[in-house]
Amino acid sequence: MYFDEHNPPHFHVQYNEYRASINIHNLNISAGMLPAKVRGLVEEWAELHRDELLEMWESKEFHKIQPLV
Repeated sequence: MYFDEHNPPHFHVQYNEYRASINIHNLNISAGMLPAKVRGLVEEWAELHRDELLEMWESKEFHKIQPLV
């Protein structure tokens, strides 16, 4: 997450050579591309942490979020 970026609230994902920006509200990819399996894992993780991601976006206070177990 880069806090000097534009709305809508989003976060960035990097997986090997793939990169994408994910809208926090609807979990759609707004830029870039991810393989389907990776996209599914990212969506599952983001659904679990959506409130925390939005709070982080609004407060500009970054912290690590637990990965999927």
